[in-house]
Amino acid sequence: MISSSDYGSHSWELLVTVDHQHEEVQKEFLLRVTGDLHIGGVMLKLVEQIKIPQDWSDYALWWEQKKCWLLKTHWTLDKCGVQADAKLFFTTQHKMLRLRLPNMKTVRLKVSFSSVVFKAVSDICKILNIRRSEELSLLKQSEDALKKKKKKDKNSKEPVTEDILNLCDSPVSSGLSGSPGLYSKTMTPTYDPISGTPASSTITWFSDSPLTGQNCSILALSHPNCSPETLAEMYQPRTLADKAKLNAGWLDSSRSLMEQGILEDDQLLLRFKYYTFFDLNPKYDAVRINQIYEQARWAILLEEIDCTEEEMLIFAALQAYHVSKLSLSSEAQDFTCESEVDEVEAALSNLEVTLEGGNTSNILEDITDIPKLADNLRLVRPRKLSLKAIKPYWFVFKDTSVSYFKNKESAQGEPIEKLNLKGCEVVPDVNVAAKKFGIKLLIPVADGMNEVYLRCENENQYAPWMAACVLASKGKTMADSSYHPEVHKILSFLKMKNWTMSPQAVSDPESIDMKPECFVSLRYTKKYKPKQLAARILEAHQNVSQMTLVEAKLRFIQAWQSLPEFGLSYYIVRFKGSKKDDVLGVSYNRLIRIDIATGDPITTWRFSNMKQWNVNWEIRQVAIEFDQNVFIAFTCLSADCKIIHEYIGGYIFLSTRSKDQNETLDEDLFHKLTGGQE
Repeated sequence: MISSSDYGSHSWELLVTVDHQHEEVQKEFLLRVTGDLHIGGVMLKLVEQIKIPQDWSDYALWWEQKKCWLLKTHWTLDKCGVQADAKLFFTTQHKMLRLRLPNMKTVRLKVSFSSVVFKAVSDICKILNIRRSEELSLLKQSEDALKKKKKKDKNSKEPVTEDILNLCDSPVSSGLSGSPGLYSKTMTPTYDPISGTPASSTITWFSDSPLTGQNCSILALSHPNCSPETLAEMYQPRTLADKAKLNAGWLDSSRSLMEQGILEDDQLLLRFKYYTFFDLNPKYDAVRINQIYEQARWAILLEEIDCTEEEMLIFAALQAYHVSKLSLSSEAQDFTCESEVDEVEAALSNLEVTLEGGNTSNILEDITDIPKLADNLRLVRPRKLSLKAIKPYWFVFKDTSVSYFKNKESAQGEPIEKLNLKGCEVVPDVNVAAKKFGIKLLIPVADGMNEVYLRCENENQYAPWMAACVLASKGKTMADSSYHPEVHKILSFLKMKNWTMSPQAVSDPESIDMKPECFVSLRYTKKYKPKQLAARILEAHQNVSQMTLVEAKLRFIQAWQSLPEFGLSYYIVRFKGSKKDDVLGVSYNRLIRIDIATGDPITTWRFSNMKQWNVNWEIRQVAIEFDQNVFIAFTCLSADCKIIHEYIGGYIFLSTRSKDQNETLDEDLFHKLTGGQE
């Protein structure tokens, strides 16, 4: 019996559906509540009425019509706006999710559907032992890719069974928060920096984790490539518009999975969203390095990023006859064969290496010297309806500008022209086999981009000039500490490209072990026969055969980072005042307006010159203000404008990271920069 006092003038009935597995118990419950009852009180009443003895701690109320969680248990129903017409679901916050990793393996694990995606990704990365989770996010597969998959499944005579790695027994998967110890370097599992296998000092960690030795090898080691037939069945973007579709599905980092329509056991892609890989350390990052390598590899195989034939052969050589072979041999190794090293001792030895300073004798010289390059180069200016004009000049590079003179003797006077490279686009124009070492400069001018080519004689002349141009485009001079590493990186990449055919290479028995067409994109399998491909890959292999497994992966990543299109995420936009659509490329340090028909850059805007940006949520327009009173505004046509807004804020957030932060992240700052005020 219910007393009359319970039927007060302000009480009403609230319908709550309970998501439980007990078939004999009803799922819908009517609760008599008042507006001043808090959410915690509603949950308590509900559990008392259900009368099922079980742990309800992971359960929370989900408001179906408003698509939101009622997680603030001290708020009243009135404050939340819940009334008698509300449909509430009492359901678990942690649910199963299938994630397709960059290496195309699928893992199944429990993820928080009530935490914002930024936090959920952080927890996922703790399970997978990937540091720097802020560089990753979750992506819905594009519609075109899904259509191609459905067509493939339809044409397939046999039912497709996907090999799924089940990681349901992890602490996070059980509904508990990830152990904070995983983010402490002394607690993080360490790896052999040569082979990438778990070091013996942390084998005990793997025994308590879902990442057993076998599971760890799936995530941390590369595996044989797919067949050309499988590659042909995968979605490959053909145009800039196709590439823009790939980036349309990024989830909002400031909202939960459930709020974005993701259901239990759905499949999402876990990908590196931001192309700024901070503090890569082979000792701790075997899984992270392998997954970055795999994302780069698939981007090249599926032609999501363009590269020359010479570069494609280098990528093929690093994959085919090195990474794959070493991975297969590494799997056969016994993880416990290494000498036992105390974990604390290992951490101290790593600290010693980390704290080891560079050569300090050059510091004073770097401060007092004003670096300068001066040499004879050839200048090429493309002309419409005529041949390119190629002329030799005396070039002087100082600060962020390059000037050229008629000859060395006239360098004391006024230059013929002075080119300010700050904010320009620098594109390598190199063919090592043809002895072509060019630098393509796209310099911003009032009505677009001024195209200039510099031609160097050889790689030793090219590397310092190219490095100087790259730094100048970012507003840095040759006095910057990154100049000499940049020169070294360019030279090492050129050295990989510079191969000569050895007579015994063609008859190398290794060439019959693997199909060479598995390691290049379809364009090259159509162009060359398998034997021709094998011979050319073996030529390229001569320069990479002495590397270790991890070194080969890092060199692959470095070569990927050297490609002109690296790190660009494309979106179709309409600029304010324009009558046609353009493509906007978003990179870690700049925005590029690109002609959708030709693919040529029109204008570049650097983040370093950006004063502020905001979004008009009513008309979904992004507005950005740069130095020198430059204003741009655009609406996004291929995705929600929130995605671009988050990309810009995310890159600015990542630029604030430093090694002395002890890997702790200012999550509030991330949401402040990326969240927006809808």
